[in-house]
Amino acid sequence: MFYFLVMGKENIEKYSFWYLITKRCFQFWHNNVFYRRVIVLGRDQINLDDHLIFAPNHQNALMDALAVVFTLKGQPVFLARADIFKKKFIASLLYFLKILPVYRMRDGYGSLKGNDEIFDKTIDVLRNKNGLVILPEGTHDGFRRLRQLKKGICRIAFQAEESSEFKLNIKIIPVGLEFSHYSRYRQVLTVIYGRPIEVSEFNALYRESPEIALNELRSKLSSEMKRIMVHIDSEEDYEAIDELRSIINGRFSDKVRFPKLFRDRILIEKLNRLKIKDLPLYQRICALSLQVKEKAQALNTDNRLLAKKKHPLGWLIAGFAGLIAALPLFIYGNIFNLTLLEIPNFQVRKIKDVQFRASLKYGYSLALAFIITPVALILSFIIFSPWWIAVLVFLSLPLSGLIAWLYYLEFNRITGGFRIRTYINNNNQEYLTLKKNHDELINLVASL
Repeated sequence: MFYFLVMGKENIEKYSFWYLITKRCFQFWHNNVFYRRVIVLGRDQINLDDHLIFAPNHQNALMDALAVVFTLKGQPVFLARADIFKKKFIASLLYFLKILPVYRMRDGYGSLKGNDEIFDKTIDVLRNKNGLVILPEGTHDGFRRLRQLKKGICRIAFQAEESSEFKLNIKIIPVGLEFSHYSRYRQVLTVIYGRPIEVSEFNALYRESPEIALNELRSKLSSEMKRIMVHIDSEEDYEAIDELRSIINGRFSDKVRFPKLFRDRILIEKLNRLKIKDLPLYQRICALSLQVKEKAQALNTDNRLLAKKKHPLGWLIAGFAGLIAALPLFIYGNIFNLTLLEIPNFQVRKIKDVQFRASLKYGYSLALAFIITPVALILSFIIFSPWWIAVLVFLSLPLSGLIAWLYYLEFNRITGGFRIRTYINNNNQEYLTLKKNHDELINLVASL
């Protein structure tokens, strides 16, 4: 505890054994429990012995930073807004987690002097080869597009080079992050590490004209980041295109060899070209996308069910019988795991900034796991004997929780199938129109 309290920005670049232990625990929960799959590409082209600055897109609050730290080796240092460091205990915790404050004009003009000290510390971090993580958009925004980058990341890179007589050869690594859903449990996180940008390519220009060099480097970083993330540039048709990604590519969410992120990029590029080449067809696709989304929600169905050509009655009956047989296991799995899921869900409903919900759900669920897990272990030994049965019962709890989650998904699939059969048997015109629009949309996109 004392070691934790004395950790500060003065030695933030130093190796920390206790940070390593903390990272391992947090990483396991992040990569294996909170997300069902974390796909990482491009990490092999990073040389961790270089002086590196990582630049991820910023759409999901703290989860963006965690996506980088939990998919990289080592102990990288982050920059975050200074207002979260106001309380002494919180500041100590953030320093322990290797996060440095950055002061902004809104923090008060006098506070900007603190950035001089922070800049000196970032140079220590870079020289020590920790890796510096800067979110170049500055603030998070829950839209799948890259906004205008701040100049801060480029300024830090150039000034660090200048202070070392341009010998550091700093590389900026663009990082593309994509969440299959921003705040739900058991989603897919994709992390793409892009091609390193060598700051030394702009050093000569920086000596002649720092401002031009800053703009050139920022432009290069922006274009490289857009190559490895989902970027929907259109504001007018954003909702339609975003939904179309799910309709067309949702079934590829877990693919590792060719991740959905790249499929989405190809789809968006085709739509961008189509808008120029055939505007009426583009508008028809966007209109259908919105109609399918709206009507599917109204009829309580989803794209996965709509994509199925048939919902055989025999298969649905067999599946429902299986659900009845597995119901005790579902109940058993929820005794332990619903606490971890539902308490955080209840808490985050009060949060107005929806992009913070995943961060808080992750933090709440992890904290509850630290509390409930030892309690469950103790209760297992109290209730069950001999000891090996108690151990088996305890070990069965997380496994049964996963089974309960899969049960929930299968329940939705089977009840959804029965619902669609009812719509068809009753000749429900709303559903028939929805299915017709869905199939037309699929065919139009396939024709591209």
